[in-house]
Amino acid sequence: MTQNSETYHNFRIAVPADYENVFSHFYFAENQTNERITKTLLPSYQTILIFSFGTKTLLNSEENTQIEIDKCLVLGTIRKAFEYSLPPQSKILVANFKDDAFYRFFGNISLTKHSPIHPDKLLRENCFTSLWYELHRMDNVEEQVNYILEFCKPYLLQRDKIAEQLIKFKEQSLNPIKAIASHNNQTERTIQLKQKIHFGYSVKEINRYERFLKAIENIASKATKEDWFTIINDCGYYDQSQLISDFKHYLNLSPTKYLKFQQDICNPIN
Repeated sequence: MTQNSETYHNFRIAVPADYENVFSHFYFAENQTNERITKTLLPSYQTILIFSFGTKTLLNSEENTQIEIDKCLVLGTIRKAFEYSLPPQSKILVANFKDDAFYRFFGNISLTKHSPIHPDKLLRENCFTSLWYELHRMDNVEEQVNYILEFCKPYLLQRDKIAEQLIKFKEQSLNPIKAIASHNNQTERTIQLKQKIHFGYSVKEINRYERFLKAIENIASKATKEDWFTIINDCGYYDQSQLISDFKHYLNLSPTKYLKFQQDICNPIN
């Protein structure tokens, strides 16, 4: 399908410094063509809040079922790629929660049992439906983003001190769980549970994802993108089979097929 770049718009929106520990960025896309546009979203290990305007956006789940996004939807933690479709005359605005921000916003709620879900069901209020109606009246995307930022202020909890230490831990030669457990005189199991509850994933999971993400970034920057052995060495893979395994795990594609279709894949990190 050929896309008309003049009538399909998509871009990232940076957040003010005061909100950089809450959202990594916002993403906007608008389809004013006469055709449905389908994209694949790379895993981000973030929780996202999607607002849909105009024609309902379509989400294809891991179970190959199609979900219509009616007004808004929470989805996370994004562990594997999925497809979404923007029919003609549809718009989406996506808030990408950063680190422990989803926990600070919604509290101790596991999305593994409730994904995808309307955010009002998480809070047992109609505040997000009301928020959608306010946003729907606005024509300017920047105005919508600023309104969301103001909206979230009263809901944010103070960051947990262990979560703070996990976020700021940068010593690559040490195991963060062991080091933080020792520093706080707590068991490793306690810190592991904190990590899982506040972030939605384990240290082992995020380490594997970051290795895969580095491979994606290397592929994008290499002049000779088929130089797989350089990528394997640079990213810390044991061999080519381990690299292929990660691509199939996260994307359900081989590395060579990723090269072929990468123009249709949206990377939420870049």
